[in-house]
Amino acid sequence: MIRQATAEGRRFTRVRVVSLPLTDYSQFGVFCSQYTNAAGEDIRYLIRDHAAGLPDYDYWLFDSCKLVRMHFGGDRAFLGGEVITDPAVVVRHSYWRDAAWHRAVRRDDFAAK
Repeated sequence: MIRQATAEGRRFTRVRVVSLPLTDYSQFGVFCSQYTNAAGEDIRYLIRDHAAGLPDYDYWLFDSCKLVRMHFGGDRAFLGGEVITDPAVVVRHSYWRDAAWHRAVRRDDFAAK
């Protein structure tokens, strides 16, 4: 899907904020991301210590007009996503996405460390 979508001109980008040392799950994510990057996605990594001023929750942006904020329980179980289309909220999260993007390290550079 990623390969076809990027061939059609769509972009898939992602910043993963991670803590060091990486958990087993984060290590697995770095390993798997080599395949989605090869398909055309651009995944970057940002160490949590460099994420000051960014939200402390996960979210996805779709076409800079729809936000899905992820909600997790105390046990880290996924509780669901909240769809938000309020332009002011989406713009604020777009700013945070851009700030994270500029601080983040390309996947291959991060994995090499």
